[in-house]
Amino acid sequence: MTNERRRSNNEVLDGKHLGGKHLGKNLGELLEQTVPALGYELVAWEIEGKGPLVRVFIDKPAGVDVEDCARVSDHLSHLFTVENVEYGRLEISSPGVDRPLTKLADFVRFAGEEAQLNLHDLTDGTRKLKGVVRGVDGDNVLLEGPHGVRTIPFAAIARARLVPKIEWRKTK
Repeated sequence: MTNERRRSNNEVLDGKHLGGKHLGKNLGELLEQTVPALGYELVAWEIEGKGPLVRVFIDKPAGVDVEDCARVSDHLSHLFTVENVEYGRLEISSPGVDRPLTKLADFVRFAGEEAQLNLHDLTDGTRKLKGVVRGVDGDNVLLEGPHGVRTIPFAAIARARLVPKIEWRKTK
C-alpha cells in the first residue's frame, strides 16, 4: 500500500455504471493517467449524487490558479466525451488550505506541518488524532503529539488533512 491513493468517502460504490463506464475504478485510472500528464498532481477525486457530480482536486508545486483549473476542466470534458463517461457536472479545484493527505508521499512532503487524522478504528480510546507530521517509516506515518511521536499504520488512516494555518494581520 506504499503509494496507494485513498478513495473518497463519496466515491461511487463498486458496481454502479453510467454510460457504459464503471465510474469507480475506471474513472480513477483515467484521472491518474491524464492529470499528471498535464503537469498536475491528482490529489483526490470524488463522485457525488445523481447525475453525477465529478469533483477533481489538483495541485502543482507553485499552487494552482483559475487558469489551471480551466485547462484541466476543458481537457477532462473532451476526454470524458471521447471515453463515453457520462456525468452531470465537473468541478476542478485546488486542494485548499486543509489539503487532504491521500498517499504516503504526502506525509513526507508535508513533514513539519500540523495534520488531523481520522482512523478506521479506535486507538487509545479515540479515532481522531492531531499533531505534527514527522514523515514516514515504511508503511507507517509518524505523528508527533502531546505524548511524543506515534507510529500509525497508513492502512489505519481513514482520512487525513492538513490543519490550516491562517495568519491574521493587524490593521492600523
